[in-house]
Amino acid sequence: MNRIDQTFTSLASANRKALVAYLTAGDPDFDTSLQILQTACASGVDVLELGVPFSDPTCDGPIIQVASDRALKAGMSLSKTIRLAAELRRTVQTPIVLFSYYNPLFKYGLERVAKEISEAGVDGLLVVDLPPEEAGPLTTALTGKEIHLIRLAAPTTKPDRIRMLADGAGGFLYLITRLGVTGTGGLDYADVAKHAAAVKAVCPHPVCLGFGISTGADARALAPVADGLIVGSALVRVIAQAPADSDLPALVAAKIRELREGMDA
Repeated sequence: MNRIDQTFTSLASANRKALVAYLTAGDPDFDTSLQILQTACASGVDVLELGVPFSDPTCDGPIIQVASDRALKAGMSLSKTIRLAAELRRTVQTPIVLFSYYNPLFKYGLERVAKEISEAGVDGLLVVDLPPEEAGPLTTALTGKEIHLIRLAAPTTKPDRIRMLADGAGGFLYLITRLGVTGTGGLDYADVAKHAAAVKAVCPHPVCLGFGISTGADARALAPVADGLIVGSALVRVIAQAPADSDLPALVAAKIRELREGMDA
């Protein structure tokens, strides 16, 4: 069974929710990033989203945009992100989801991507700007691999499209909590809960909420209405705002513990 499926099954049996953490690969550099990722997985993260640095991350807000820029300037690429995933897999069993835009994957070659991420121990692939209508070639490339293609749904997505998004996908559904880009704006907990309930009623996969979740209070309010919470900008911001010579893994771990405690409250 895919590690993502195993994780959600285990959490459900314990009546707990998944903490899905996004971190940009290679931020601020390869070696430090590996240490941050290892510590994050040991500090309460249930599923790791490893972001492929990209020069034009249109779905992401300024925090992750700048993180991508830092990583690219440090020499990161798709191939090095896959290598980072492989290095991480040597020491952790946490499910790894590669989070990317389509352009880097297409240029690298879909068959090559599928082969290399499978060998690296990646469990899922989330392509933020690839609608299901255009996903045929990638789906074909992933055939026979134990890699889930994870899809996103917007706050405006209707039930019929939710069903279509779920068809042929797996792992979990990334349900965006509000319009806009990552890391900006506030959340209306009641509206998010209402939409999450409607989506869970028609989606056969676990439903995880993402965008705008940044505090233990957010986690405490929203964990009951979904199968998991996705946090990215709040973690990446810790790296961006840390004073020079800080213990970045420890700072990220502290933020993860805050979110985990909120979810488990």
